[in-house]
Amino acid sequence: MSFSPLDLAAISVAVMLLLAPAAAVSGSRTPLMVTICFMLAAIGSLLGAYAGAMAVASGSVGSAVLAVGLPDLPFHMRLDPLSGFFMTVVGLLSFIVSIYSIGYVKAIAKHRPVTRLIAFYALFIAGMFMVILADDALFFLVSWEIMAAASYFLVLFEDERIENRRAAFLYMVVAHVGAIAILLSFGVLAGIATVPAAGLGLAGADPAGFTAFRGYTFDAMRHANVTPGWATAAFLLAFFGFGAKAGIIPLHVWLPEAHPVAPSNVSALMSGVMLKTAIYGILRVTFDLVRVFPWWWGALVLVMGLVSAVIGALFAMMQGDLKRLLAWSSVENVGIILIGTGLAMIYASFNSPVLASLALIAALYHCLNHAMFKGLLFMGAGSVLHATGERDMDRMGGLIHKMRWTAPLFLVGCVSISGLPPFNGFVSEWLTFQAFLLSPAIPNQIIRLLIPMGAALLALTAALAGAAFVKAFGVTFLGHARTPGIGAAHDSSRTMKLAMALAAALCLALGVLPSVVIDWMDSVPQQLTGSSISGSAGAFGWMWLTPVASERASYSGAATFLVILLVTAVVWLLLRVRAGSIRRAAIWDCGFEKLTPRMQYTSASFAMPIRRIFSFAFGVRERVKLVPQAAHRAFPSRIQYAIRISDRFWMWLYRPIVDASFWAARLAGMLQQGRIRSYLIYSFVTIIVLLLFLK
Repeated sequence: MSFSPLDLAAISVAVMLLLAPAAAVSGSRTPLMVTICFMLAAIGSLLGAYAGAMAVASGSVGSAVLAVGLPDLPFHMRLDPLSGFFMTVVGLLSFIVSIYSIGYVKAIAKHRPVTRLIAFYALFIAGMFMVILADDALFFLVSWEIMAAASYFLVLFEDERIENRRAAFLYMVVAHVGAIAILLSFGVLAGIATVPAAGLGLAGADPAGFTAFRGYTFDAMRHANVTPGWATAAFLLAFFGFGAKAGIIPLHVWLPEAHPVAPSNVSALMSGVMLKTAIYGILRVTFDLVRVFPWWWGALVLVMGLVSAVIGALFAMMQGDLKRLLAWSSVENVGIILIGTGLAMIYASFNSPVLASLALIAALYHCLNHAMFKGLLFMGAGSVLHATGERDMDRMGGLIHKMRWTAPLFLVGCVSISGLPPFNGFVSEWLTFQAFLLSPAIPNQIIRLLIPMGAALLALTAALAGAAFVKAFGVTFLGHARTPGIGAAHDSSRTMKLAMALAAALCLALGVLPSVVIDWMDSVPQQLTGSSISGSAGAFGWMWLTPVASERASYSGAATFLVILLVTAVVWLLLRVRAGSIRRAAIWDCGFEKLTPRMQYTSASFAMPIRRIFSFAFGVRERVKLVPQAAHRAFPSRIQYAIRISDRFWMWLYRPIVDASFWAARLAGMLQQGRIRSYLIYSFVTIIVLLLFLK
C-alpha cells in the first residue's frame, strides 16, 4: 500500500493532534512518559518533513476535501511544492527540537509538572502543519488560531512570573490584530471569487451557468479576476497581518518579549519556524492567489525588509540577555528573507522571471538556513540556561571550559548566522547579494536608486550581525567566570547534545552542498515565477554554485570547506611539531597584577562604539554613580553603571495607544458606581433615547 505525500502529511498532523490529549491524560510526569511523548513528536515531525520533501522533489500537487468544518463549508487540503517546502522546514526543525526536548523537559519536570508543556507543544506543531496544508480561508484561519493559542500557552508556561504574563498578553493582542487583517484580506479575495462557476469554465456548473462557486477556497481565489484596487487592498491587509506574526518593524514589539521568556525548546520553534508560516502566507497570497501585481508592492516589501534587517541587527548588538539577543536577531533575519521576497516581486513585475527566481531562491534558502542555525542557537542558549540558571551574559564567562560540547556547537551557529563560509548563512546572503548585483537596467528611477542602497544596507546588516555574535560567544563562553556560580556549570544531556549536533551538521551540509539543495527546490520557483535557476546553478556539477551565469559569479562551498580543513590541519601539525618550543605563561596584565574577572569586557562595553555611532536609533539612558563617595572624586571606592536601551517604536506608536486605552478604561469605570439608583438611571436614559430616535 503506497501513500502519497499528502497522505503522509495528513498522518503527521493526526499524530500531533492525538499526542496532545494523550499527553494531557497520561500526566507526562515520569521521565519515561516524557521520552515517549517527545519521541512520538519527533516521528510525526520527521514524517511531515519527508512528505514535504517528496512533494518538492516531484513537483506534484495533491489535494483533498475533509468532511469536517461548518455545514456546507468543508476543509480543503493541498500539498504543492510551496507548501511542501515549508512542511520540510517546519518538520525538520521540529524533529530536531523534539529530540532536544527529551533531556530539556526532563530537567524541567524535576521542579514542576510538564503536562501542559507537552500537550501544547504537540498542538503547536500540528497547527503549523495545518496552516501550511490549508487550501481554504476557513481551514487556514482555524489552523492559524490553533497555532497562536498553543504558542500563547507555551509562552505563559511559567505563569508565576509577571514578565511571562505580560509577554504572553502582548503576543496574543498583536497576533489577533494580525489575524483580523488576514481575515479581511481573505474576505476581499473570497468576495470577488464568488462568481458564477460556468463563467470561469469550472466543472460542476449547471447549464444556466448560475451555480455559485465557493469563494472561500483558495482555488476559487486563484481563478478570480481581481481588479487592481481590490488586489492592492487584499495585499496590504495580508502583508500587515502576516507581518505582525513575522515580527517585521514596526510590528515586532511582541517578539523580543515573548521569545526570551518561553521555554528554550519552544523559543527555537517560534523563532525558527513559526515566523516562517507568516513568510509562507505572504508568498501564498502574492505569488499564488493574486499572481499579478505592480512593482511598488515589491518595493514596499523590500523597504520593510531592509528596515527590519538593520534595526534588528542594531538592537541585537545592544542586548545583554542572550535569548533576547537571539530574538532581535530573528527580526533581522526575517528582514533578510523579505529583502529576497521584495526583489523577487520587483523582478516578476518587470517580467524578469530568471532574476525573480534567483531572488526567491535566496529568500527560501534563508528560510531553511535560519530555521537550522536559529534553532541551534536557541537550543544552545537553553543548554546554558539549564547549566547556569542565567540569561544575562555579563554574569557568565569561561563556559567553554565547562560546556565542551555546547560551546563549539554554539560557535557553529554563531558562524552560520554571521554569514561566514563554509556554513549555510553565507550561501543565502550571497545569493541575495547576487540578486542585487545581477539586476538589469530596470526602467524605473525609484528602483534604480533603491537597489544599490539596499545592497549597501544588507552589507551593513551582515557586519552588525557578525559583531553581535562575536559578542554573544565571546562574553558568554570565553574569558573567566564572572560570577562564582558559573564554576558549577555542566554540559547538556545526551539528547540535547545530539540535537544540537544534528542542527550543526545541517548548517554545514547546507553550506557545502547548496547546488544539491537548489536543484531539489527547483519546483518551488517554477510554480511561483514560471522559471528556475537550477539549470545554471548546477551547470558545473554539485561542487559549484553558479547563479544565472558562471561568468558573472560562482561559489564552491565544498572547495572552501576543503581549503579550511587543509589550513587547519597544517596549523595543527605545525603546533604539534613545535610543541616543545612553545612556552606557556600568564596572560599580559598591562602592568597591573590585580586583574579580576570584573575587569573583562562586558556586553555593554563591547557594544559601546556601535551604540555611540547609531545612538539616534535607540532610546539610551546611562547612569554612573560613585558609591560611596570617596575623599576625592578621582578615586571612588566603587562605581555603579547602569544602561537601558529602549525601543523608540514602542514610545512612538504603541505607548500612546496603551495610554489612550487606560484613559478610556478609567473613563468607562466611572460608570460603575456600585449603586442600584445609578444603574436604573442608565436604563431609563437608554429607553428615552431609543423612544426618541427609533421609530
